[in-house]
Amino acid sequence: MESDTFDKLDLQLLDALEVNGRASFARLGEVLGVSDQTIARRYRRLCAEAGLRVVAIRDAERLGQDQWTLRLRCVPDSAQVIAEALAKRPDTNWIGIASGGTEVIFGTRPRSQGDRDDLLLGKLPRTPRVLEIRAHQMLHRFYGGPTGWLRKFRVLTDDQVAALRPEALPAPGPARIDADDEPLLAALERDGRATYPELQRATGRSESAVKRRLAALLASAAVYLDVEYRSEAIGYPFAAHLWITTTTAALTSVGEALAAHDEIAHAAATAGPCNMVATVVVRNSADLYAYLSGPLGRLEGVQHVEASPFLRRVKQLTYQRRP
Repeated sequence: MESDTFDKLDLQLLDALEVNGRASFARLGEVLGVSDQTIARRYRRLCAEAGLRVVAIRDAERLGQDQWTLRLRCVPDSAQVIAEALAKRPDTNWIGIASGGTEVIFGTRPRSQGDRDDLLLGKLPRTPRVLEIRAHQMLHRFYGGPTGWLRKFRVLTDDQVAALRPEALPAPGPARIDADDEPLLAALERDGRATYPELQRATGRSESAVKRRLAALLASAAVYLDVEYRSEAIGYPFAAHLWITTTTAALTSVGEALAAHDEIAHAAATAGPCNMVATVVVRNSADLYAYLSGPLGRLEGVQHVEASPFLRRVKQLTYQRRP
């Protein structure tokens, strides 16, 4: 899985950052077998040319918080405006325009019932150019979140992955985020590789206290570090959202099968008009057809599949993408 622009080392670096987003250039170079200067150059190039960012993400599933996928059917000339307005909300974490520009599909992680009701019962129903709202609440994640799609490139050995993983804390405690953690998380949501002195200034806490609390948050899985980049830069410009209906008995087996497919970046069981959603990332429309008619089409228990190819991705994780 290589592009014409980035080679295996670039993909190894991206995958290594998914394993440990705060690993030093020296540590990354040691594990990947190159100098820290080479890693630094490759990192800067990936940031400039592939939109690479390392950011902290709150794991709503581990924190017991709601997660929703919303599908909005819109007046055709309004999708971009609606998507950009949604992108400004802190509780939206990815947004795409699909179906020939007539749909906005996005994920939201409301942090309270009030935030959820404000969006689902307030703002969206009152938006005049939204013609239909379909809401899918996530029930169980089969793939995605802390487990990134880059794992499926298989460019790192098991020994390399083990060498990169941060040391686990003994008994890190339950996954929770306290009010005192908000300044720390705000800084890490901007830059997951912010230095400890930078985090100290952002929080007003001592460097040792910041280091301990960040380690505890990561060890408890309340927060994880994610790597964002433009998949088109590594040769995978085509993505689609899949709306899948399975028999109830096959829900788990289909979800586990999807998780093992190389094309799947995210898969979850949902409550809503269908009982499973997934994101597929491929090179082109022919590859999407091959996936739908092949690996997905052969799964027992799949009753209906609808694919919504993205025309444009407006937001990823915590920031807006620019055309």
